[in-house]
Amino acid sequence: MDPQARQARIDGLQSIKKKALNLAGAGADAFEIRDFVTEAKKGLAYTVPEEDQFRKSKTLALEYKRQQATDPIVD
Repeated sequence: MDPQARQARIDGLQSIKKKALNLAGAGADAFEIRDFVTEAKKGLAYTVPEEDQFRKSKTLALEYKRQQATDPIVD
């Protein structure tokens, strides 16, 4: 991940944290705060994707599928 994208991700996470703390200070329910954080992080992931993590996940998923297809115990 290039430095500009990483900084954009850090800024996004810090703004999510700030908003979550404001919600908590305003007396919001814990579930409401958790839902906000989860949805905000999903939105951030679409806005500033982590391509390195995607490549790692893809490689691991393909390896798992390959192992399941050739596993003699499954047959």
